Amino acid sequence: MSREVRLELGVNGAFITRRWEQPDNWMRLTKEIGYDAHEFCADVIDPFFSGDREYQLRTAGQVKAAAEKYGVYITDVYTGVATHRFHGLSHYDASCRERMKQWIYQTMDIALAIGTDRVGGHWDAISVEVMADESSYQAAIDRLCDTLVELANVGAEKGIGAIYLEQMYIPSEVPWTMQQAEYILIGINKQRPAIPVYLTIDVGHMAGMCYGLRGEDLDHLEWTRRLAPFAEIIHLQQTTPESSHHWAFTEEYNARGHIEIEPLLEAVQTGHENAQNSPISEYLEPVDHSFLIAEIIPGSTKNEADLLSELKISSDYLRQWLPDGELTLTV
Repeated sequence: MSREVRLELGVNGAFITRRWEQPDNWMRLTKEIGYDAHEFCADVIDPFFSGDREYQLRTAGQVKAAAEKYGVYITDVYTGVATHRFHGLSHYDASCRERMKQWIYQTMDIALAIGTDRVGGHWDAISVEVMADESSYQAAIDRLCDTLVELANVGAEKGIGAIYLEQMYIPSEVPWTMQQAEYILIGINKQRPAIPVYLTIDVGHMAGMCYGLRGEDLDHLEWTRRLAPFAEIIHLQQTTPESSHHWAFTEEYNARGHIEIEPLLEAVQTGHENAQNSPISEYLEPVDHSFLIAEIIPGSTKNEADLLSELKISSDYLRQWLPDGELTLTV
């Protein structure tokens, strides 16, 4: 029996950080550069660093109003750079683990005030000391699964509908292999959390060769074929195989990079056609809707005019395959 999977184009709000501070501008610019969906970057309203609680929730409300004004859909709130700087949920000291949980719970409140019930990203880096012992490393992964179940259950009480965990390209930030991604998704969802925990796929995060990764784990199309059915968010970027550059889809970067959209969409289609063959499907239903998010992260020296131009060019480029910013697959 066939089913439909809807794909929609969106943009990650990382381009806003350290540049614009008014919520109306955040949503206006999103619309002007050609995106109807916006993945809100947590660096823009960080629960620990962006003013006090009153400011955060007030500003979140202004984002919601501006999104409605300009016809922009907020897909989710996603971690930016901040949480990638800490060991977080796997830290040896309980106070550090609890502090990261507080960050996540407060981000959930901000997300709900913005008008979305999804949060995602990465909140952890397993330490070198732990990774030095295989059993300790595995135990840390299992604890992370249990912690995400806890986060999901608390999130459900708040009104959150799903949590996303992003695949990465180094062994300290799990999952970094397809086998590990399957293990973690099963380890979480077999416990039947109150809301699902999905994977986020980033097409530039298959750069683990610096840590000895080989074979299919370095292939973004194989990741997509195996795991896209369990990802409501797929991050798009132009890049080269050995790095995660987060380049725009301009003529210059497309000539240098290896990401091609048509094969990627074919991989999404194939993945969904074979979703029921995945061991994950016993514990997690395949999604029927995914956002293809242009996660284009500019360097500090990129001036604003060039940045906005590259984002608009990227939108026009991607819309060759997603007319009107969307595409429906029958699988």
